[in-house]
Amino acid sequence: MTLPLVLLPGMMCDARLFTPQLAVLSRNRAVIVAPVTGSDTMAALARDVLAMAPPRFAMAGLSMGGIVAMEVARQAPERVAGLALMDTNPQAEAPEVRARRGPQIDRVRAGGLETVMRDEMKPNYLADGPGRAAILDLCMDMALGLGPEVFVRQSVALRDRPDQTGTLRGLDIPALVLCGRDDALCPLARHELMHDLMPRSRLVVIDDAGHLPTLEQPDATGAALARWLEETDHGTA
Repeated sequence: MTLPLVLLPGMMCDARLFTPQLAVLSRNRAVIVAPVTGSDTMAALARDVLAMAPPRFAMAGLSMGGIVAMEVARQAPERVAGLALMDTNPQAEAPEVRARRGPQIDRVRAGGLETVMRDEMKPNYLADGPGRAAILDLCMDMALGLGPEVFVRQSVALRDRPDQTGTLRGLDIPALVLCGRDDALCPLARHELMHDLMPRSRLVVIDDAGHLPTLEQPDATGAALARWLEETDHGTA
């Protein structure tokens, strides 16, 4: 059985985050990119995803998309056949990060979205490489297209999110835990934790990639997703 795939983008990203993978993975399965933009709590964002998702599906999320994916799996584990978590974090917001959210929101509400993205967020995204400038330009374009209200809603949802380690511990489904080796936002140790929590997971570390391996190393990321999807289709890890 070929399961439909639901993809969940990261903060201030749209479907273009997955453009290279969509070109390949959509050849033989239905692929839905579900926005995570319409609510300011993880619980509500997950309900939004479930409302548009097929009855049973594989799900992959990157960064904030991975955090929403964990909440989807918490709310409706019977509908999630396989889970891929990429460059994400199963834990609640760290106090030092939480403390930065309010000032960022204030600056964005005052018209500073482009400045916040350029100075405080984009420099943390990527490993050094020849495609870095073009990917950063795409990130800015996605963020400005979504706009300041989405930034505020997503920031609040991230700030107030629950810990999901218990959710992952209870998932007995084929799972992929993937990260860029040079991810400074969501380092390898967090992915090792997620891998340890899920009994049927595989850990894949992408070299020469930071927080956005779907764009930085699209072929390696796509190959890992394709292998996970094959395992999910067959129900074995």
